[in-house]
Amino acid sequence: MAVGRENGIHPNGGVNGDGHHIRYIPLSYDSADSQQSALRLVFAIRPDWQEPGSKVEFVRFTDGITNTLLKAVNKRSGLSNDDVDREAILLRAYGNGTDVIIDRLRETQNHELLMRHGLAPELLARFENGMMYRFIQGTVTHPEDLRKPAIYKAVAQRLAQWHAVVPCIPGRTGHSRKNSRADGGLASFADAEFQRALDGVAPGKPPPNVWTVMQKWIFALPTETEAQRARQAALQTELTTLVSELSQRPSLGENGLVFAHCDLLSGNVIVLPKSSAHSVNGDNNKTAETVTFIDYEYATPSPAAFDIANHFAEWGGFDCDFSVLPTRSQRREFINEYIHTYFALLEKKKPGASAGVDEAVEAEKLFEEVDHFRGVPGFYWGIWALIQATISEIDFDYASYAETRLGEYYAWRAEVTGERQRSGKEMPLRERRWAQEE
Repeated sequence: MAVGRENGIHPNGGVNGDGHHIRYIPLSYDSADSQQSALRLVFAIRPDWQEPGSKVEFVRFTDGITNTLLKAVNKRSGLSNDDVDREAILLRAYGNGTDVIIDRLRETQNHELLMRHGLAPELLARFENGMMYRFIQGTVTHPEDLRKPAIYKAVAQRLAQWHAVVPCIPGRTGHSRKNSRADGGLASFADAEFQRALDGVAPGKPPPNVWTVMQKWIFALPTETEAQRARQAALQTELTTLVSELSQRPSLGENGLVFAHCDLLSGNVIVLPKSSAHSVNGDNNKTAETVTFIDYEYATPSPAAFDIANHFAEWGGFDCDFSVLPTRSQRREFINEYIHTYFALLEKKKPGASAGVDEAVEAEKLFEEVDHFRGVPGFYWGIWALIQATISEIDFDYASYAETRLGEYYAWRAEVTGERQRSGKEMPLRERRWAQEE
C-alpha cells in the first residue's frame, strides 16, 4: 500500500507516494538558515544525535557547482575519527531550479538500483529539496589525481563494472514543462506529444538516454531574446546532426547503451582505503587502488564511448586545462583496462557471453569510438551551463564556462569536417593534445 507524503517520515521498506522504497521527510534545506535547517533534517533520521553528549558538526564540500553538499558528523566523546566517519551522513541539497535539468525521481531510482548492485552508499532519506545518504570513507580525488596511472586504471575498472553489471531501466525522459521557460517551439503541443518529441529524438534507442537528456536541455534553454532563440535553433540543428552521426553506431551493451554515470569529474571519484577496498574484476592485487563513484543525478543510459570521453574531458578540471587531457597512449592504457574488466564481469554475469572475444580488437574499436565522441561532452555541458547561467545561485561563472565547453565542441566539429584545415587556422590546443601519442 502506498503511503502519502503527508504522513511524514516513511519507515525503511515502505513505499512513498512516488513509489520509492525510502523515507521521505517533509522538510527543506534552507541555505539562508543552513545550520538549523540541516540539523532538523539530520535529527529526523538520527533522533539519538540530540541526546546529551552529542556534538553535531557540519563540513561543507565545495567541489560541486550544482548542489550544496554537507557532511554531518557527531563527535561524541570516546569515538575515534574512523568511528565518527562510519556514522557520518551526507546531506545534498539541490541547486535552485535544477529540476529543469535533472529528473530527481529518476535520480532516486538510479541510487536504489546502484545500491542493489553494491555500487552506491545506503540512501537514508529524501527531503523536499534533496537527499541524505551514508558517507563513504575515502579520499576525494582532484583533477591531477585522475591523471595518475594507478587512479585512472582504477576508474576504468569501476566504470567497466557499472557498464557491464547494472541494467538500463527504460522509462520516460522526465520533464517539467511548468519549470521550463521554453518548449523549443512545442508550446502548442499536448503533453503527450511533447513527451514523444523528447523520447523519440534518437529512433530505436529506448528512453531515457543521453540523447533525450540533451534534447530536454535544449527545450529548456531561455528564449526571451532573438539571440537566445537563434542560439537554441543552432544547438537544435547540431543535436540533430550528432544524433544522425553517432546515435546508431555499434557499441557495447543492449541497444548500444550502458548504464552510464555521465558526470565523472574528480569530485565524484573516491579512492577507497586499502582496508575496505576490494578488487572489481577478481584480480587480487592488494597494492592497487580501488575507487568508487558518487552523485548519480546525471546517470542515464548512454554509449560507453560518451561516458569515457566525458571522463577524459574532466582531467582538465573546471578550468578546462586542455594541456593535461589524456594522450593517445594514456587513453589506450585506460581502455585496455576497461575492456579487460568489462568482459571479465560480463562472463561472470552470463557465462559464455565473452566466448570468442578478442580483447585487443574490442579495445581498438572502443578507442576509435571514444575518438568519435570526444567533442560531445563540450556540447552536453555547454547547453547545461547556458541553463545554469540563468537559474543558479551558486557563485560560478556559468556563462563563461558555457562558451568554453561549446568552443570545445565547435573546434572538434571544425576538425572532423576539415573546415579548420581549409581555413588555414592552427589546430587548437585541445585537438593537438588529443592527437598527441605520449
